[in-house]
Amino acid sequence: MVAPSSGSAGSSPAAASPGPSPRALRRIVAASLVGTTIEWYDFFLYGSAAALVFDELFFPDSDPLVGTLLAFLTYAVGFAARPVGALVFGHYGDRLGRKKLLVVSLLLMGGATFAIGLLPTHATVGSLAPVLLTTLRLVQGFALGGEWGGAVLLVSEHGDARRRGFWASWPQTGAPAGQLLATGVLALLTALLSESAFTGWGWRVPFLLSGVLVLVGLWVRLAVDESPVFRQARERAAARAAAGAPVEEPPLRAVLRRHWRDVLVAMGARMAENISFYVLTAFILVYVTAHLDLSQQTGLNAVLLASAVHFCVIPLWGALSDRVGRRPVYCAGAVGVALWIFPFFALLDTRSFPLMALAVTVGLVLHGAMYAPQAAFFSELFATRMRYSGASIGAQFSSVAAGAPAPMIATALLAEFDGPVMVAVYVIAAALLTVVALACAAETSRRDLAAVGGDGPGDGNGVPAPSPADGSREPVEP
Repeated sequence: MVAPSSGSAGSSPAAASPGPSPRALRRIVAASLVGTTIEWYDFFLYGSAAALVFDELFFPDSDPLVGTLLAFLTYAVGFAARPVGALVFGHYGDRLGRKKLLVVSLLLMGGATFAIGLLPTHATVGSLAPVLLTTLRLVQGFALGGEWGGAVLLVSEHGDARRRGFWASWPQTGAPAGQLLATGVLALLTALLSESAFTGWGWRVPFLLSGVLVLVGLWVRLAVDESPVFRQARERAAARAAAGAPVEEPPLRAVLRRHWRDVLVAMGARMAENISFYVLTAFILVYVTAHLDLSQQTGLNAVLLASAVHFCVIPLWGALSDRVGRRPVYCAGAVGVALWIFPFFALLDTRSFPLMALAVTVGLVLHGAMYAPQAAFFSELFATRMRYSGASIGAQFSSVAAGAPAPMIATALLAEFDGPVMVAVYVIAAALLTVVALACAAETSRRDLAAVGGDGPGDGNGVPAPSPADGSREPVEP
């Protein structure tokens, strides 16, 4: 089903490619990590608030469970905007550079989140309130659709090729870091404030804090250089144009013509990762409060502890993918989540907080085995001049079918079957899709990013030529 990474680290050009100085690389990783942390904080904050208070504030005339479903519907709207963001940011990111588009995405996300903290509720403006909420959620999704691809590419295209999985996994820690920050702020507020105070004004505080975080993110992100791989690709394109070569086709068209199989692989690989994550971190708040009749604080604290562990293990999984390959680590995570989902709900049903925290923690550790190698894996699938578009489209289009409806589907299955069995089956089905996608993929961990898909010599069809010895795809000299 899976194969070890091809080639040896010592003999491949990828391994021999010089990287930036350790200090410069750490600065680049920090810039990507700070930005992704802020953007995921903004995005996850909405999801947590949707589970906790948005049903009362924006859909007060509905049954409590129906109100939660409606709140999650506005949550899903953000996912619907992510493919649009992927198309727009991918196109201009492949034309203008990674750094510029990352600054724009941060400003859009932070501005929309800050504005949510100022929104009037249904009690003040009636049906206009959910309309405004949905509009700002669309802006959030649009921004996040462009953020992920640029952040991971900035690190992947700068980094030491021998440790690309490790370094590229650090922007991925922005997801649990953002989840940790969002959940931590909400947990602190719900602990310090009465329920009426939190519902009345306390929920606004985390959204307004986003304005301060964005200023920090911009300061860090503006200090880094553009990707050298991107600059070299643009220089080669300019030289070809000066020599009278045909004009390059737009990145989107090039992705769909040369890399459509890789886009499908990326979409399939995202299914288990995306669905399991939102079941483990967003749907759990509904399950704990509506099904187990426990406090909001119990679910928030469990996710808080698990997110801290999640943050720590992602770079370890990324480093392992440099040693054994992207596919084996990714596949282990998908299979692990499928095997763990029934014990996960069984531990939640004990209503014992230590066991509930254990359930979420193990689930997120297994999720990390998929999420950590994803950044390097998706980057290695596509050529430089279409990499932002390809990685973003593969990642974000799948989110519409995976992450967007996951909390709603899980909540509906819980209501329909009065238990978690079908929710578990739903997660297992997603894991099977991911395993199939990985079985259709080639191992990429030894590819030279400057030589993939026509940026250097190769087969001209999106990948370097296969090695005649074992059929694995070796990088070629740029």
